[in-house]
Amino acid sequence: MLNGCRQTSMQWRQHLPSDAGDSVRSAPATTPVVGIHDGALGFGGRTLWSGLNLDIAPGEFLAVLGSNGSGKSSLLKTILGQQKLDSGSITVAGHAARRGDRCIGYIPQQKLAAPGTPLRGRDLVTFGVNGHRFGVPTLPHSVKLRVDELIESVGATEYASQPIGSLSGGEQQRLRVAQSLADDPVLLLCDEPLLSLDLQHQRGVSELIDERRREHNTAVVFVTHDVNPVLRMVDRILYLAGGKFMIGTPDEVLRSDVLTELYGTPVEVVRTGGRVLVAGIPQGDHHHDEELA
Repeated sequence: MLNGCRQTSMQWRQHLPSDAGDSVRSAPATTPVVGIHDGALGFGGRTLWSGLNLDIAPGEFLAVLGSNGSGKSSLLKTILGQQKLDSGSITVAGHAARRGDRCIGYIPQQKLAAPGTPLRGRDLVTFGVNGHRFGVPTLPHSVKLRVDELIESVGATEYASQPIGSLSGGEQQRLRVAQSLADDPVLLLCDEPLLSLDLQHQRGVSELIDERRREHNTAVVFVTHDVNPVLRMVDRILYLAGGKFMIGTPDEVLRSDVLTELYGTPVEVVRTGGRVLVAGIPQGDHHHDEELA
């Protein structure tokens, strides 16, 4: 049985052109998955961003970039209903942002479970499917089937019954992706999901997320310090820096003149071998692999 969010998503799809394919860059939609109108947020007396107007369409991949402390993760918290805007409004799937919204799947930063953690991989996924019913001694057959389906969808069947502490970072993160999809969300929020993963696992996890987007028309908000692993998947970028922001396609935003204006200091953007490298970011505002040494 479809949840209300997915039923709404199916209604949205009726508005998409039949040849939409992998992208929704020009697809009309009556209601955005996320709508932020004149949003403002501050921290410790400092403005993180203000005057933010942003509509995220079904199936859109939005990358959120910016300096440390610019409000990237705080943006996710406002969408999750965990933090209120200082002013403005935010909606998710047509309703006000709220805690515990099952329209949203959330993928956190990769943090290795400690060796010896008795929790199995499939237990982690089960929490996503049935986590609101702790203490149930026997899982219904339908829940077991759903857990198996999710595990298979991320290619984790082979190791899902092993203790999670014995798995690699990439294997654990695949299971977190499966957990995030438990409620068939219309929106995936990804908070630095590739952090500390090697290149092979970065590619595998990012492709899982993009596959979900393409096959289920799920909108993706992807916070990252390094856009390169997902650059070819991205429709638009929201770049936050110095209390200001810029929204546009990667070609519109990842430019020397744009970042120079955002940071208020000369910044150079270099494209080479399909990658974007950024030089001149102020000290303390590092962007991991985006930055030239």
